[in-house]
Amino acid sequence: MAKKETTVSEKQIMADVKAGNVAPVYFITGEEGYYIDQLSDFFENDVVAPEYRDFDQTVVYGRDVTMSEIILMAKRFPMMADFQLVLVKEAQDIGVKENSKGQEKTWDLLATYLENPSDRTILVLCYRNKKLDKRTKAYLAIKKAGVFYERGKLRDDDVPTWISTFVRSHGRSITEKASLLLFEAMGNSLSKISNELEKIFIIVKEGQSIDDTAIERNVGISKDYNVFELQKAIGRRDVVKCNKIINYFSDNPKACPMPVLVANLYTYIVKIMIYHQLADKSQYAAASAIGVNPYFVKDYVAAARNFTLPKLAACIGYLHDADLRSKGVHNSGAVSDGELMKELVFKIIH
Repeated sequence: MAKKETTVSEKQIMADVKAGNVAPVYFITGEEGYYIDQLSDFFENDVVAPEYRDFDQTVVYGRDVTMSEIILMAKRFPMMADFQLVLVKEAQDIGVKENSKGQEKTWDLLATYLENPSDRTILVLCYRNKKLDKRTKAYLAIKKAGVFYERGKLRDDDVPTWISTFVRSHGRSITEKASLLLFEAMGNSLSKISNELEKIFIIVKEGQSIDDTAIERNVGISKDYNVFELQKAIGRRDVVKCNKIINYFSDNPKACPMPVLVANLYTYIVKIMIYHQLADKSQYAAASAIGVNPYFVKDYVAAARNFTLPKLAACIGYLHDADLRSKGVHNSGAVSDGELMKELVFKIIH
């Protein structure tokens, strides 16, 4: 087996494996579960031929096996195919059956195996929601013998572009507003976003475009009454629109819970403060500095005209107070979240 470079993209890993240029071990980790799932599915479905999988493909979950058992699997010879695949999902749970040995000793066993790994086995370890200590023997052994793949979450301002690219790869297009609405509803979890888009693809056929109405109907977010529209209304100091949106939130608590509102408005106000203090306020420089799509810089330009830095600092205080009161601190009158939202937005825009 050829030794692989350790800093590779998921596309490069797939291309190399398909070409037969494989490593004895692949350690797949990172904050973004989407890429872990993508690579896990690839190894499970595209490496061993279907007719050989009963003989030469083993898929297990970390909580169900010990490292010793995994190594025994890896040392077996393939029966029918050129290589056998041992895929371990939820590998962060390996060792729960051998607690007395401790997690570090468990992974030391892997390091020992990788000193002389089988050249007829592809061992894939999908490790999520935790980080492997990079000071350990196991990490150093994985880096030396095979591929250590780690992918962090996308920056918020990169998510709408990722959505557009993902949609295009499935033969469809998506409007800018629809992309942002989806991002607002799902956050920067690519797994959640891709799952929602897969559902929409059933309705919106190839060659068609996904608009904000499609997002509203299929994801459950209103195209007119959402945090994104509230931010724009606040930036313009549009009192009527702000009141309509806040009344909608008050009447539909699930549309925008108080913690979500506070977090989003805090991020929005901080970005306006950053824009105020930029030396270079050109569209693309500002977009990079505040972490938004360049198309929306104009909204921050308008907001900066309507809100001075001292006023923005006061808004941060209003948000902090509303957050505490929503959690029962200094809220002796037991004011509802709906009333707190109305009071908060009133203070911000007046």
